[in-house]
Amino acid sequence: MNAELFAALVAARTTQQSVAVVTRLADGAQALVDAMTAQGPLPLPTTTVAEIRRRFVSDESGPLAGDEGLFVRVYAPAPRLLIIGAVHVAQYLAPIAALAGYQVTIIDPRRAFATPQRFHDVTLSHEWPAAAMARLAPDARTAIVTLAHDPKLDDPALVAALRSPAFYVGALGSTRTHAKRAARLEAAGLKAELGRLHAPIGLDLGGRSAAEIAVAIIAEIIAVRHRGARGEMRDGAAVS
Repeated sequence: MNAELFAALVAARTTQQSVAVVTRLADGAQALVDAMTAQGPLPLPTTTVAEIRRRFVSDESGPLAGDEGLFVRVYAPAPRLLIIGAVHVAQYLAPIAALAGYQVTIIDPRRAFATPQRFHDVTLSHEWPAAAMARLAPDARTAIVTLAHDPKLDDPALVAALRSPAFYVGALGSTRTHAKRAARLEAAGLKAELGRLHAPIGLDLGGRSAAEIAVAIIAEIIAVRHRGARGEMRDGAAVS
């Protein structure tokens, strides 16, 4: 790797930006791709650059399908999980997500709920969700779940989440609760974005306890991150 590309790679890693090094195995020519640019002596078509950026979400290094001889090495910061609502389910979801490698933030202005005693070693925000979401700026490596079961907290977070590039947006609640929620979001101008919302949240594992719901949520987040929004394998095989 030449000095210019190495310096750009170090800078991206220092600022925790997703970046990929692309190497043509035939001759060692390289390019560096980040969220905004593609630089280096190896020319890459726009379709290839787009595919490389999609890999930022799942940290997928390896040969580039359809482009023989190109190898992609992805360097990305840990994915984030923003949890709205310091509720019982969140007490299980936060440590499970941390064990799975996510940077977790709990957002809840209710200080009696969002306490260090209830959430050990978890970043807490006592901002209102709209303010917290504006500050945290969800990106394509961010998952967002609303668990408060209170429209005053959940709805502003969902509006911001659905307008962001977050790879996963989910909301707790029954089918009936979701129907009311969907009507409110549609009235807020988000009809086209509702297809991105996972609700009721989580994979249907059959569990009902707070811990089991937390497992179902993180399972769905992982599935979406690595298989895409429709739960498809990389080779296109459907997931049962």
